[in-house]
Amino acid sequence: MDLTLMALAGCTGIDVVSILRKMRVKVDNFVMDMDAERASEHPKIFTKIILNYRFTTFDDVQDKISRAVHLSQEKYCSVSQMLVKSADIEARIFINDEMKEVLGHG
Repeated sequence: MDLTLMALAGCTGIDVVSILRKMRVKVDNFVMDMDAERASEHPKIFTKIILNYRFTTFDDVQDKISRAVHLSQEKYCSVSQMLVKSADIEARIFINDEMKEVLGHG
């Protein structure tokens, strides 16, 4: 199950970095962390996944970061599209330690 979450983070993280590079957006730092809830009964599938996208930047690029995360979550990340069939996925965007947006689908 941990590997599944790592696959999700890797998939969406690579998407976001790639999209931001194509947009020529400079971020000083980008890290992700996540949390997940599982069903209490077997098979203990994920029921909710929270992805925290944490960016450090001194440029005004919130709209572009938001667009990159949206595109990854809703279009490009195949792992996300697979997991959203059984779990609610919430994506939180933080810029310079301030939560800017919460996206949800599921």
